[in-house]
Amino acid sequence: MALLEVKDLHVSFNTDDGAVRAARGVSFSVDRGQTLGIVGESGSGKSVSTQSIVGLARGGSVTGEAIFDGRDLLTMHRDELQKVRGAQIAMIFQDPLSSLHPFYRVDWQICEMIRAHEPRTDAKAARARAIDLLKLVGIPQAERRVDDFPHQFSGGMRQRAMIAMAMALNPALLIADEPTTALDVTVQAQVLRVIERLQNEFGTAVILITHDLGVVAEIADDVVVMYAGAVVETADRDELFYRNHHPYTEGLLRSLPAYGGERARLIPITGQPPSLIKLPTGCKFHPRCPYAFDRCRAEEPPLALVYGSSSHRSSCWLPHTVEGRESTRAQLLGGRTVG
Repeated sequence: MALLEVKDLHVSFNTDDGAVRAARGVSFSVDRGQTLGIVGESGSGKSVSTQSIVGLARGGSVTGEAIFDGRDLLTMHRDELQKVRGAQIAMIFQDPLSSLHPFYRVDWQICEMIRAHEPRTDAKAARARAIDLLKLVGIPQAERRVDDFPHQFSGGMRQRAMIAMAMALNPALLIADEPTTALDVTVQAQVLRVIERLQNEFGTAVILITHDLGVVAEIADDVVVMYAGAVVETADRDELFYRNHHPYTEGLLRSLPAYGGERARLIPITGQPPSLIKLPTGCKFHPRCPYAFDRCRAEEPPLALVYGSSSHRSSCWLPHTVEGRESTRAQLLGGRTVG
C-alpha cells in the first residue's frame, strides 16, 4: 500500500460569483522514498489539492479520501491532524520569507517547531539539532548563522532553512510547493540537490509541486499533470516526457526552450485557462486544443489507461494507442502544424 493515497478529492470555495471548483476528483499516490511531481499552469489546482489534505484549505468544502499510513487525513480531528502536520507530513512553501517569522531568529523558529512536537526535548538539545540540520542542508558557519534573523539570509539560504525545519522531525512525507520558483538557476539546483540528499538519507517520500518541467525531469519518479482542477494525465517520468498522450501535456512540453536548434521558436499553448466558476462543457481543455472535435465539446473524457501501460492514464478522447493517436491527430490537423 502507498504511503499516501488520495482518492476522488473535491475542493470548492463559495464566493459571491459562485462556487470555485478548485479540485475535481483528484486522485494520486506516492510511496516511501519516491518523488511525485505535480505540474500544471497557475490555477490548475496543484497547491490546493495538497494543502487541503493537511487541513490548510481554509473555508473550503473538502470531500474524498486521503489515506496516509493507513489513516484518512480528511476525517481526522483537528488536534490529531495537528500532530501529523510537521511531525509526519512536512511542507516547504514557495516564499520562505513569508513562511519564516521576521521577528524571530532562525534558531528559535526551528527549536520551537521541534519542542512543539517533542516537549521533552530541552532547549540545549533542540539548539544542537537545529545547528546539525543547518549543516545538513549546507548552511556555512551554522553555529553562528543559526542566531541570524531570516532577512540576514539570502533567498537560497532561507529556503534551505525551511527545508531544515521541515526535516527536523524526520517526516515520512515532504510536500514541496514551488520550492525553487523565486530562486536563480544555480540556487535552484542546489536546493534540489539538498532535497534529493535528504530523501536518500531518510527515505522520505516527496511531492513536488511546480510549473517547471525541467525540475520534474530532474528528480521526479512519477508525474501528475493537472488542468482546471483535475488530473488530465499521469505516468512515470520517462513515459510522460517521451510518450505523452494528452494534448495539454504535449503543449506544456512544446512551450519549453530547446537546445541545439531543435526548434526555431517556442510554441505556446493558445488561449487562457478557464474560470473554475464557469467551466466549459465536455473536455475542459477543448477551447485551447488543436485536435478538438465534436465529442470533446460534448463529453468530458474519463482518466483511462493508454498505450497498453498499467500506469499511464490520460483524460482525452484521442485513440489510446500510439498509432491511432498519431493517425487521428494528422487527420484533425489536415496538413496544418501545431502552433
